[in-house]
Amino acid sequence: MNHADGRNLLTTAQAASRLGVKPETVYAYVSRGLLTSTRLPGVRGSVFDVDEVESLAGRDSARRTDIGAVERIRTQTTLIENGHLYYRGRDAVELSSLPFESVAHFVWTGELLDDVRFSADSTVVQRCRAALGSIAPDCRSIDRIRIVVDVASTYRPLRFDIGSTSVVQEAGHLLATVAAALGDASLELSVAESIWDSLKTGASDPRGSVPLQAALVLMADHGLAASTLGVRVAASTRANLYSVVAAGLGCIDGPLHGSAADPVYRFLSTAIDDPVDALATRLRSGERVPGFGHVIYTDRDPRAEEILRLLRDPAHGADPAVVAAADTIVEEVSSRFDTFPNSDFALAAFTLAYGLRADTPEMLFALARIVGWAAHALEEYDEAPLRFRVPGIYTGTRPETY
Repeated sequence: MNHADGRNLLTTAQAASRLGVKPETVYAYVSRGLLTSTRLPGVRGSVFDVDEVESLAGRDSARRTDIGAVERIRTQTTLIENGHLYYRGRDAVELSSLPFESVAHFVWTGELLDDVRFSADSTVVQRCRAALGSIAPDCRSIDRIRIVVDVASTYRPLRFDIGSTSVVQEAGHLLATVAAALGDASLELSVAESIWDSLKTGASDPRGSVPLQAALVLMADHGLAASTLGVRVAASTRANLYSVVAAGLGCIDGPLHGSAADPVYRFLSTAIDDPVDALATRLRSGERVPGFGHVIYTDRDPRAEEILRLLRDPAHGADPAVVAAADTIVEEVSSRFDTFPNSDFALAAFTLAYGLRADTPEMLFALARIVGWAAHALEEYDEAPLRFRVPGIYTGTRPETY
């Protein structure tokens, strides 16, 4: 490691800030052999290797600073444990048979009610639909959602009230507005019914609204994913709910998060007629098969299992050719590579099974995740504001070099 110009070295003050201790404690760590101090010509005081400081910061012997300690985010919303997904202690798969509005309200408040309805203002919905009429006709659904959120926010003068009662009301209103604005159905429909109406084509079986409803619930939250962390940061500045949701939408607008199902959709599209040949072609080219494995789950994604189970049920009207192809791929890939299908695979299969728009997975993900983002915003509003001032670690050339 080259220390000649001060790169990769921290001053005592920087090391103390990173460790969340006083400068005197840093020297105590040196005396105990936990850190190695170094002298650099032209630099007053000791300097410390950044990797050594980072290593110590991850140990219990050093107390991390609360500022920037994003791993200490407290949440009562979602637990992922032993291959299961829980919302407020309730299994998300079990909740997925309930109305989306009821589950959303439960995630926000802890109250599981049967008769929850979200309402949208007809004038606001018409204004949102008019705004969507002025954009490119082939734009992505997530672009449309983003526009609806921005337009709708301008009609909510009390959106700056971040009290829990107000945020819960606004979150329900926002979901109903987005769902209604994306199509042209009656405002009397539920969120899931409105979304299905905006998605379906002439070939779509109306019974597909059942797995869609389940998918919305199962995608409502997934802990501190990248977009949710962005939402927590926005909420810590006391941004209103609409701005918080906009932050989340910005974070998922990428191939590694909200658009992760795109390559799965493209692959499955080529596999319907001959899944084995499509899989063989993929393997022959050295490309990995998309839609398998997960960074959190080790042997199963419960969201994917439930969505695929619903697609297999003839009562829900999914295209049997698509379901059969998906099952063949799952069986072959899982047995050969000791892996499992994830939610991206399931959402792509759902989209193809009902002949929906290619970007349907991204749209469902974005709309459903508004539920989780609102829940995390509610939690963050109860925390100390501006707590995510993460200290940067300067590794450039030291001023003394010049």
